Amino acid sequence: MAKPKIVFVGAGSHFGWTLSRDVLSRENLRGGTLALTDPHEGRLAATTAFVQKMIDEHDLPTRLESSTDRTEVLADADFVVTSIAVGGRAYTGEPFYSEVMIPKKYGVDQSVADTIGVGGIFRFLRTAPVMVDICADMERLCPNALLLNYTNPMAMLTWACAVSSPIPNVGLCHSVQGTNRELASYLGVDASQTTYRCGGINHQAWFTEYRLNGEDLYPRLRAAMDDPAIAARDSVRFEMLRYFGYFVTESTRHNSEYVPWFRKDPETMARLGLEPRTPPAAAEEGVRESLYKRYYQEDGTLKPTELGVSHEFASAIIEAGVTGQPFLFAGNVMNSGLIPNLPEGCCVEVPCVADRNGVTPTHFGELPAPCAAINRTNVNVQELAVQAFLARDRDLAFQACALDPLCAAVLPLPRIRELFDELWAAEGPLLAYFD
Repeated sequence: MAKPKIVFVGAGSHFGWTLSRDVLSRENLRGGTLALTDPHEGRLAATTAFVQKMIDEHDLPTRLESSTDRTEVLADADFVVTSIAVGGRAYTGEPFYSEVMIPKKYGVDQSVADTIGVGGIFRFLRTAPVMVDICADMERLCPNALLLNYTNPMAMLTWACAVSSPIPNVGLCHSVQGTNRELASYLGVDASQTTYRCGGINHQAWFTEYRLNGEDLYPRLRAAMDDPAIAARDSVRFEMLRYFGYFVTESTRHNSEYVPWFRKDPETMARLGLEPRTPPAAAEEGVRESLYKRYYQEDGTLKPTELGVSHEFASAIIEAGVTGQPFLFAGNVMNSGLIPNLPEGCCVEVPCVADRNGVTPTHFGELPAPCAAINRTNVNVQELAVQAFLARDRDLAFQACALDPLCAAVLPLPRIRELFDELWAAEGPLLAYFD
C-alpha cells in the first residue's frame, strides 16, 4: 500500500488528539493524508490546530485535511477511525445525564452507562443510525477502507454495522492491554514480559491464561486476592475471580454494572467500596475545556508538541496494513465459530492479526463454562437491542432493558417499563427514526 489516507470521524473527541499524535509518530505512516472531521466547528478547529502544529514543529510530510462535512474527506480513504457522540457530549450534559439519572431515580445505579444497562442501550439506539450512515458513506466514497471504531457501546455498534453494511469493521478498546498492566502491578511484575490468552466480549473478556516466562501467574494472583490491600484496589474483579475462577477485563467500576450482584443495594456497594453514581457534569463548551487542558498553556496557546505513541491499537493496525508486518491485538469482531460456546453471529473480543490483508480474527476456542455463561447474559441484551434498532421495534428495546442483569436485579417489570417510557420521552427527537 502507498502512503495511506486516514480519516478520523469525531476528531474533536480526545481520541482525535491521541490517535492523530500516534499516526504522526509512526515513520511508516508519514507522507500520506490525515483527514479530520467533526460536526462541531470549535472542537474540530482545536484538533486541527494541534495536528497542524505537530506537523510544523516536527517538519512532517503528512498532508492535513479538515472539514465539518465527513463526505468532503472520506473519498479514497484507506482507513476510517470513528469516535463519535450523538446528541451531546459523550459523558457530560444531555442526553447522557438522563441516561444516568432517570434510571437512578428508579433505583438502578449505573456506574458508567456506556456498555449495556438501560443507559448503554439508549446510547446505542441514538448512536447506531449515525454509525450505519457513516458506513453507507464509506460504501460510496471509500468502499475498500477498513473501519476502526472506538465508539461505545462497542459490541452493539460493531454488531449493527456488520449486519447493515459490507464495510469491514473492527471495534477497538484498551481494556485488554489495560488489564494486563493492572494485573502486572498487583503481582509486581513487568507487564511487557507477560503473555496471556484473553477472549470474551468487549468490557467482559477473560484472561484464561496469564504467564511470565512460562510460569502460570494465576496461583500468585489468587494469593494476591487474599491480600486486603490489593483486593481493595479492584474489589469487584477480585470477587469475580474468587467465585468464577478467572479475571475479567475493564475495571471494578465498569464491571459492577454488567452483572446483578454488586450495585443492587447500598450495603453491597459499601462493602466493595463502590461509590453511588453522582450527576454527570454539565456540558462543557469551549475547545480548551476538560481533556483538552493538557494541551494548552496558561495563556491559552498550545504547548509545544511531542511525538510519541499511546497504548491504543489503531495506528499499529494501520501501520501493519501499510507495511505488511503483522500486528496482534484484541479486536471486536463477529463470532464465526471463534468462541464456540458464545452465540454465532454475536460480537466477540478475540486476538486478531492485522497485515496487508486487513484484519483476521483468530480462533479462540471455548471459554470456561462460567465465563461464557456470564457473557451470554450480556449478549442476550445486545442481541435484542440490535434487533430493536434494525426492526425499529420499541418493544424489543424495552425487552432488552428488561433483560439487563442490573435492571432486572433491582426492579419488577412494571417499574422497568415506567423507567423505559420516561427515558424514551426524554430522548424522543434522537429516537424519531422508530416512528
